Amino acid sequence: MPLLTPFFPGPNKTIAKKSMSRIPLFGWVYTRGSVLVDRKSDASRKRSFDDMRKVLQHEKLNMAVYPEGTRNRTGQPLKSFYDGAFKLAVDTQKDIIPVVIRNTAKALPPSQFFYLLPVPLEMELLPAIPVAGKTADALKAEVFDIMWKAVAENA
Repeated sequence: MPLLTPFFPGPNKTIAKKSMSRIPLFGWVYTRGSVLVDRKSDASRKRSFDDMRKVLQHEKLNMAVYPEGTRNRTGQPLKSFYDGAFKLAVDTQKDIIPVVIRNTAKALPPSQFFYLLPVPLEMELLPAIPVAGKTADALKAEVFDIMWKAVAENA
């Protein structure tokens, strides 16, 4: 989140784990700049979806959502996406701007709890994908294919 938020086009909020709000200093930033979710709570997940909808419709901000949901520990360039981001896009009719961030596994190895190596990260904003006339499932498949291709081309 700290990498993406300042460089994403236009004002935005991100979704973040509620537990991140307990980290000194960063927790204050997360609480104010994010929609927090307790992933273990169905009620919290529903509330965060409604909060993200409000951000998009009423606050006129963009939402940065990580469709993999958590760290990718699969050994593949991308893990399967969850449905939420795509349902949100279809519900609000907001286009999706896919973003590929490279070298994150080198900087923050998934096997380490808190570890940070000075590694250059690269962020690529891909062209916006219109949602008009698409289902959430079709949109999810399209975004995954586009991101997979972008990752493969720069491997």
